[in-house]
Amino acid sequence: MRSSLLHRVLGSLRPPRTRRLSLALQGGGSHGAFSWGVLDRLLEEDIQIDGLSGASAGALNAAAVVDGWSRDGRDGAREALARLWQTISRTLQTTPARSTPLDHLLSGWNRDLSPGFLFLNRLTNMASPYELNPSGYNPIISIVESTFDMQRLNRREGPRLFVSMTDVRTGELVLRHNGNIDARVLAASACLPLLFQAVEIDGRPYWDGGYTGNPALYPLLFECRAKDIYLVQFTPGDCGQAPRRVNDIVARAREIAFHANLSRERAFIELLQQQGAGWRRFGQKRLRLHAIEAGESMQGLGSSSRLNTEWGFVTHLRDLGREHMDAWLRERAGRKS
Repeated sequence: MRSSLLHRVLGSLRPPRTRRLSLALQGGGSHGAFSWGVLDRLLEEDIQIDGLSGASAGALNAAAVVDGWSRDGRDGAREALARLWQTISRTLQTTPARSTPLDHLLSGWNRDLSPGFLFLNRLTNMASPYELNPSGYNPIISIVESTFDMQRLNRREGPRLFVSMTDVRTGELVLRHNGNIDARVLAASACLPLLFQAVEIDGRPYWDGGYTGNPALYPLLFECRAKDIYLVQFTPGDCGQAPRRVNDIVARAREIAFHANLSRERAFIELLQQQGAGWRRFGQKRLRLHAIEAGESMQGLGSSSRLNTEWGFVTHLRDLGREHMDAWLRERAGRKS
């Protein structure tokens, strides 16, 4: 009895152990700012990041964390995330789909009634980016080049970075990691085919990595040491009801396509978690997958809001992400106590 009491007292006096984890970050246009908030709150904790896997906006968030971490640890990562989203908002507010004060009055954060969005939507349904943008200009490349230090990003000493791209010719997932990442790789991971020309890398065309891995979990399972993977997910698995409008139907079909590979990987990991011994058959450590899902936090945000990069909206999503992560951490601490 005394030894048990002494053990608890001594245990309470020990400094908290640094939590080692890996991060899997979804893409989804400006909705990726929700993940910025989640990460900003998580980086206030005593954590060590082993690896990050991301697609599209998730890849940009992951790159910001790795770049900033390599410069100044957790504080550097938080600063790099803020700088990334400031640059995204400033750069993309000059596009035809930029927000106006009237847009917010008409449809809140959504852009369904925005003249700029309606014009862009009609235009992309009539002509391809090869006809509308023959020069192949891609603003993501300039955002990446002005935000990240590629030497820091490609260091092998810091967190491992895995960026998903989709090979247009084969339809297969292609992963790039530290030592082999540049601005075109990150732009390819965020390349929406109706808006931008496919990004050519080594003679092959690539589209958004979300089509084949949003995000890919397996590199965190097989190439990283952390037993805990935090999956930040804001694309709904269940949309509540079948969409009826054309734009909503197209958007939901895209969400299902983006969600399919992640669902299969999650099911595989959950099956191994249930069987326990399954991990030993794969020669792996026993993994814990934690899903941090937006759930009702982002209800009411339609697909058009993903193109809304207004700073007020971006910071609104960041704050939602911070609140969501804070509540998740408090709930987790309560279960342990």
